[in-house]
Amino acid sequence: MLLVGATAAAESEGRFLGARETVYPDWFKNSFLDIREDVAEAQESGRRVMLFFHQDGCPYCNLLVERNLSQREIEQQVRRQLDVIGINMWGDRTVVDLNGQEQTEKSFSAALRVQFTPTLLFLDEAGQVILRLNGYIPPARFKLALDYVAGRLEQQMSYRDYLATHQAGTAEGPGLRVQPFFMAPPHDLSLVQEPLAVFFEQSDCPACNRLHDELLSDPEIRQLVGRTHAVQLDMWADTPIITPAGERTTARQWAQKLAINYAPSVVLFDPQSGEVIRSEAFFKRFHTASIFDYLLSGAYKTEPSFQRYLSARVEHIREQGRDVDIWQ
Repeated sequence: MLLVGATAAAESEGRFLGARETVYPDWFKNSFLDIREDVAEAQESGRRVMLFFHQDGCPYCNLLVERNLSQREIEQQVRRQLDVIGINMWGDRTVVDLNGQEQTEKSFSAALRVQFTPTLLFLDEAGQVILRLNGYIPPARFKLALDYVAGRLEQQMSYRDYLATHQAGTAEGPGLRVQPFFMAPPHDLSLVQEPLAVFFEQSDCPACNRLHDELLSDPEIRQLVGRTHAVQLDMWADTPIITPAGERTTARQWAQKLAINYAPSVVLFDPQSGEVIRSEAFFKRFHTASIFDYLLSGAYKTEPSFQRYLSARVEHIREQGRDVDIWQ
């Protein structure tokens, strides 16, 4: 009887769909994972280090490899100017960090607060992080990141300012797509008691249109966003705002202080403890819904790893007999 029951339970469990295994390029550096040595070796050859944090089955890692790194111009630039080192965020290989401390890949990833894969860290000649990309970004924006790092432009301007001069749609003015759940100004966020979601967008923004057309039109996501105090801001506008910390500023200045580089970016806050998590890359429905549920459920209070929470959420949904498609 127990066997029959177990079989029935297995048959009623929902399917897990959308995972994609990735074959990483053979030109990635075969590193001993002593980051100090990697930085020194890259410097000797006039290159820089890119740490590529990934995990098994990650469709966004697959997209970065098969869509971005497969383009000849991008591949040639990366191979010429960077040493790429792959790190499994759940791996057990030994990593020696810049302080000479030995850690596992997973503890190294946790120390660097890697919440999404892929996460890319670009290091300078001292091993300091020049630029961090959390999640997948399309080829054109990825190419801009490569140009910024390889050109050592961090010595001249911030990445945010660099993007502002190289991307269309950074002018102030009307044109934001509105939603009924966005709160009307004026915005005094110091008075907000419920979970807070701040949508940083801009006019003339194809990625913002995708957010509205594909994600904010989804009933589950709309229901989740509707449970927050949702605010939409033009990241380049001088709209007055009072931050959750009580600071009087403008949307533009606050976006700069928060290091908002891309539109759209969504930053989720707990009014008492501050920023919980942010989405600033290309995500589909399941991951977007999960980011909001991570805030609204309070899971972040006991589970600091978003990826562990995500795995538990997948299993909970499947146990109810529902399919989970992480690539839908």
